[in-house]
This record gives sequence, C-alpha cells and structure tokens, in this order.
Amino acid sequence: MIDRARLTEIYARERQDFLARHPRSAAAYGRSEHLFGRVPMTWMNKNAGGFPIYLERARGNRVWDIDGFEYVDFALGDTGAMAGHSPEATVAAIQHRIATQGGITTMLPTEDAEWVGAELTRRFGLERWSFSLTATDANRWAIRLARALTGRPKILFNSYCYHGSVDESLIVVGPDGEGMSRPGNVGEPVDVTVTSRVAEFNDLGRLERQLAYGDVAAVLMEPALTNIGIVLPEPGYLEGVRELTRRYSVLLVNDETHTFSAGPGGATRAWGLEPDILVIGKSIAGGIPMGAYGLSAEFADRALARSDLDLVDMGGVGGTLAGNPLSIAATRATLEHVLTDDAFTQMISTATYFAVGVQSVIDQHSLPWSLSQLGARAEYRFANPAPRNGTESAASADTELEDLIHLYLLNRGISLTPFHNMALMSPVTTTAEVDLHHSVFGAAIGELLGG
Repeated sequence: MIDRARLTEIYARERQDFLARHPRSAAAYGRSEHLFGRVPMTWMNKNAGGFPIYLERARGNRVWDIDGFEYVDFALGDTGAMAGHSPEATVAAIQHRIATQGGITTMLPTEDAEWVGAELTRRFGLERWSFSLTATDANRWAIRLARALTGRPKILFNSYCYHGSVDESLIVVGPDGEGMSRPGNVGEPVDVTVTSRVAEFNDLGRLERQLAYGDVAAVLMEPALTNIGIVLPEPGYLEGVRELTRRYSVLLVNDETHTFSAGPGGATRAWGLEPDILVIGKSIAGGIPMGAYGLSAEFADRALARSDLDLVDMGGVGGTLAGNPLSIAATRATLEHVLTDDAFTQMISTATYFAVGVQSVIDQHSLPWSLSQLGARAEYRFANPAPRNGTESAASADTELEDLIHLYLLNRGISLTPFHNMALMSPVTTTAEVDLHHSVFGAAIGELLGG
C-alpha cells in the first residue's frame, strides 16, 4: 500500500529539515575524529537523520539536544532508563553514597546488597543472586555455571534472539534449517555451531530435536523476543519449553533484561514461569550500570559444593567493579521507590492506551500491519499477522519505512527506540504525550498514503 517513490520524496524532505534544524549536532559529529565510527559506541550510528542528535540533558521521559530541541522520549535508553531519566530517589541515593558515605568501588559488600537480593527474590522467585555491571556479563557467567554443573558443552538459543554481545548467542536458523552464524557477526572466536544450538521461537518440535542430541547444558531465552521486534509466545509454548528442558535435564535460563516490562517481576512472575536461572540488567539501577543473575537454591548449593570450581578468584564468574556500592545503592533506590508494583500498573495502562491508539490508526487506513504489546512496551510491526519467530520478524523489516517514521517523529519532538518501532512507558509518561505520538504518527501515515 506504500508508494515507494512518495516515501523517498518525503524522506528526502525530512532529512533536509533534520539537517537544517541540527547544525550543532552535525558539527559535533563532524569533529569526532578520535572516536571509532565518530560515536562513543558504533550502534549510535543507527539513526535516520545521517548523524545522531547530541544530548544536552535529560529528565523524566524528556531529553533535550544541544540544538535546543525537546523530545518526548519513548526510547528510554532501549530499556536502560525505563525508570525515567535521573529519577529523584535514585539520584538521591547516588548522591548520598558518593558525598556522604563515599566508596564507589571498594571490593567490599554493603548491607544494601542483601536488600536487593531479597527484593529480586520477592519479584522473580529465584533464591540466590549475584551481580554484574551488564546483563551481557550476567549471561556469560550464567553460561559458565551451566556448563560446569551439567558437564555439557552447548547452549541453545532462539534464532535472532538478543542477549547482548554473548558470543554463543549469535546463531540463527539458516536456509537449510540448520544453525549458522548470524549475518554480520564480528570476529567470532570459533564457528558458533561448535558452542551453540538454535531453534525458532514458538517451535517446540525443533527445540526437542535439538535437545535430543544430549549435549545442551541450558536453554537461554527471552520469554518473548524483543530486539528483533516483539514476538510474543503462543499459548502453551513457554510451558512446553519448561517441560522439555526438564525431560532432557537441561537448565532453563530466562533473560528478563527487556521483558522486565511485563511487570514488576517480569514475564517470570506475570506468566508463572519457573526458570533455573534468571538474568536481568539495564533498568534495575535507574540507568547506572548494573546486571544480576539469580539461581535456584538447589543450583546455587550445587555450585558452591564443587571444590574444583574457582568461584573466588579467576574462575570466570566475576569482575572487579561488579556489585560496587554505587550500583547497589542505585538498584535499591530504583526498586524500592521508582519501579514499584504500583508504577508498573500505571506504566502498563499507559502502554495499553498507546497500543489502542496505534491500532486505531492502522485500522483507519486498513494497513497490513499489526501491534504487539509486552506490558509497558508496545510496537507496531509491518506485518499482519504478527511474526511468530525471529526469522519471520527479521524478514518483515522495512528499513526505509522505519527510518522515515522515526525521522518524521523526531523532527516533531518524539523519540522512538532506534532499532525498531518500539515505545516504552516510564512511570511519568502521560496519556497526553501518547496522544502527541498518535497525532504525529497519524499525520505521517496520512502523508505516505497521499492523504
């Protein structure tokens, strides 16, 4: 239904408007000769305007760039700022830790750590917790423990999953139905099929065939795919995964880093899941670097009983800065005062309001698109029905259309997650701000369709 020539014409106009409105960001980008890719991290080049806007300040669910423009932020640091930018309680805890108590990194525990562990147990059910600085590291360390305790070499992932930059996870289902390295994988240490197996999300048959080889230590998965676009589990799928992993004596690891949006205890609590290990990161410290992994009491006791495993020094399950007093203080404040049970109720309600409004625009124009909601986040997809696995989701991407919508919104004061059409609600996001998105989104679609 989209006239591609018209799309190209509108996109060229929006690019020109963006360039004219952001001379300071353009100049800053041009001067960044000492940065790899001209940005602090190369993924910051995923932008629709040709260069990123440069941050001046952020507060709540708003960001301001150095050219003086203000944006309603539905990206929220791709989940890292789900609590909102610089939430008051988190900032106060950080300031108190630094200015009054001192000690950002000491290699010593604080009493806040036990509070955080107990709260994570209340929310997710896993009894023992350890901390990292990122969910990527938490996943790596969980994988090491799973291999050590099962004696099996391989980890099974879903095709086009996202678990940070974990080497083993960069595997997809190839055209022949077998596993292969994900396209674009940078410098893989070994052929990924040596370390990993893969199954499509929502495909219990293929999952069982892979587990039947008997060499899988753990299934590491998101309860719903997110970073390839939201792909929700079909009825009975997650229960089937748990039954199969138990049948084949395989550990189940839930990565809730993004699916935390499902509720205060993530999808694990919202959907009654029973993982052996759970990983979470990004949002739980209000934007301060933090990750965590939780273990069942039985699994933790088995690990600690192994005298041959170096869990204290160089065994590969820790880092000097992990569990530092600053990150722990920020996590306690965020979980205790910001991302509370009541906050999630409001966030999910706002996301539902967002989803209903977007669906009405889709229906109004009879677009062959769909809308997926995962608790406090929602996303419009360029496919109907919505993709049911990662490969289908990757195939449904339309980069030109996505870039136009993102740039059209950005030029009118709305920021979406740059990697897909995903909007996340913070505790302070309002329905009026959602209405602004719908107004601009509707105008973009109207222009595209010649209205």
